[in-house]
Amino acid sequence: MATHDFLLPVPDLSAVRAGNTGVEGVWHFDSGTPGRHVLVTSLVHGNELCGAWAVKTALESGLRPRRGKLTLAFCNLAAFDTFDAARHDASRYLDEDLNRVWSDDKLAAPTTRERARAAALLPWVRQADWLLDLHSMHEPCAPLLLTGMQPRNLDLARELGAPRHIIVDAGHKDGVRMRDYGRFGQMTDNGTRSLLIECGYHGALESRAVAQDQVARFLRASGIVDDNDIPAEWMGPAPDAQQAIEVTQPVVARSMDFRFAQPWQGLEELERAGTIIGWQDGEPVTTPYDHCTLVMPSLRQLVPGVTVVRLARRVA
Repeated sequence: MATHDFLLPVPDLSAVRAGNTGVEGVWHFDSGTPGRHVLVTSLVHGNELCGAWAVKTALESGLRPRRGKLTLAFCNLAAFDTFDAARHDASRYLDEDLNRVWSDDKLAAPTTRERARAAALLPWVRQADWLLDLHSMHEPCAPLLLTGMQPRNLDLARELGAPRHIIVDAGHKDGVRMRDYGRFGQMTDNGTRSLLIECGYHGALESRAVAQDQVARFLRASGIVDDNDIPAEWMGPAPDAQQAIEVTQPVVARSMDFRFAQPWQGLEELERAGTIIGWQDGEPVTTPYDHCTLVMPSLRQLVPGVTVVRLARRVA
């Protein structure tokens, strides 16, 4: 894949890093009035700066819940501390991906720095009713709102009205995401909601605006703030329509011998089954059905066992 300019500046977190909970990077505000407990997380990956900008802005604005509770978190600060725009992939995590450790067996064995950090964050994740997890992507692509398979999350994504593309996905083969942990992963409607927003390319200036827009929409929908509590400039224009796309299967690299047939950017809909996406170990990789959409194609993290693209079809 091509190398892309990293234009998004690194946020200065020095004034907000300590938090107010005794857990570094975690801020918690309780209105004292009944309502939902909303958790907004950023920097689950240390090179995904857009979410840190959005959380920093929310803190510096003095935003507080009128009902319920609000927790704002900078998650993998240790990885963030290693950030270098020239080698930004290297600061994604230190020992293992923080967004693949959210299962009870991994959390009970904090043998890596990411698992230890997850254990420190765990009480806030367990308490939350609604979760918005702010991320960005390896390659330039339109923003994607990932819902999981729960209909309640898809309904909320549609209620938010943005971004244009909603991805219905079953999680990640390498481990449980925070979005799917505990009550969030249950299929019955237990009152929880959890969304993961991919705001665009890591280094794109626009990713910061997308993150801020999603925080605004999510907090308004949660009911813990009033509409006029959200600065008007936080929200961007809504698309004329949204499209939900359900992931049916990943394409996983068996070896380092994988190449794409074209420089796919993501969200291309390939009309015919059998269209060549790329080649793996000299063999063609093709679309399994008509109108197949490519989701987040990237070779930047290519090693055997890594998902290089997800295949998806439109939800009626």
